[in-house]
Amino acid sequence: MIRIKRAYDRPTTDDGLRILVDRIWPRGLSKENAHLTKWLKEIAPSTALRQWFNHDPEKWQEFQYKYTLELQNNSALTELEQLAQQQDVTLIYAAKDIEHNNAVVLQQLLNKKIDKSI
Repeated sequence: MIRIKRAYDRPTTDDGLRILVDRIWPRGLSKENAHLTKWLKEIAPSTALRQWFNHDPEKWQEFQYKYTLELQNNSALTELEQLAQQQDVTLIYAAKDIEHNNAVVLQQLLNKKIDKSI
């Protein structure tokens, strides 16, 4: 199972592996309180894409497309896919917008990849 959760939400026992998928560390969150298994900053959108998107819902469709293109040759995506095939994974992100962020894109992409491999 692949879940997504804000970095500021309390960890739970059913989170499985907690993987931060942002390039920038969540503001005001200590490493101890994050309870992360791994920080995969290289899977996050490029700085240019992140700044262009700026969590603007009007740009959401185009952001998804551009981010998916960035992920095509990203070895971190392969690593994340392998982890998700072995156990439950929770993708951790810091954005306030729970519907328009990179973790949503990653969750959808990983679910499609895993469904195809089954």
